[in-house]
Amino acid sequence: MSTRDRQRNHLIALNAGLLLLLGVVTLAPMAQAQRGRQVRRAPGEYTMVAARPQGLSEDALYIVDASNMELLAIRYDQSAKSLKFIDYRDLNTDLEAAEQGRGR
Repeated sequence: MSTRDRQRNHLIALNAGLLLLLGVVTLAPMAQAQRGRQVRRAPGEYTMVAARPQGLSEDALYIVDASNMELLAIRYDQSAKSLKFIDYRDLNTDLEAAEQGRGR
């Protein structure tokens, strides 16, 4: 068997493996949320605001997803040259708690 034939056979085997992997990923069951139900997220409508949070020397970026009622706070760490997670809030949970506090 020549080198060219071996290379072709290796490429065929690689393509077959990749095709099999694609089939497994495509046909695998969808991930489910911790509550045991599928979660379909709406496309996000994002608003971003920069502000300096208490106790930090760098500004933070607050990102609100109005469609999914979520808030994310991140900051840029100059020394590590990377974004750092600060906090996450589920605004639906906050809204429910506020409504229950008003006696609804």
